[in-house]
Amino acid sequence: MGSLDQLYQQVILDHARERHGAGDPHRHAATSHQVNPTCGDEVTLGVTLEDGALASLDWDGDGCSISRASLSMLTDLAVGKSVEEVGALYGAMEAMMHSRNLGVDDEVLDRLGDAAALESTSQFANRVKCALLGWYALRDAIAKSGYDISATSGTTEQGEPR
Repeated sequence: MGSLDQLYQQVILDHARERHGAGDPHRHAATSHQVNPTCGDEVTLGVTLEDGALASLDWDGDGCSISRASLSMLTDLAVGKSVEEVGALYGAMEAMMHSRNLGVDDEVLDRLGDAAALESTSQFANRVKCALLGWYALRDAIAKSGYDISATSGTTEQGEPR
């Protein structure tokens, strides 16, 4: 395993253990419960929006290290951002995870910060669902608050930033 692969593996393991954002999702104005039927991972994620921004987020769930790490990374990336910025992050994550590890624009990877470590998992269809589970819960919870972040997702169908 190369040094970059080892670094990415360590970032994923660190986030899976640290679980940024883990807490009581039911204290929020909107929640979403999502299940990955392929592996049994599940998450309940709650959000509170204020003035068009993601003011706070908590999640609770059980799953593999990839789904837990992705949720932790999502928390670090999205909290405090405007709904439009969260939409751009969501679009970048979805584009990367559907790239089949064939590469995405560096700007997409830069936008995703630590979550870019999940790029290599995009070559495994069953792991894509693990990495996106929390992001789909985020999209649904924000939709319940009246915003559609999939419509403002900041990337074209080819995964390039708008």
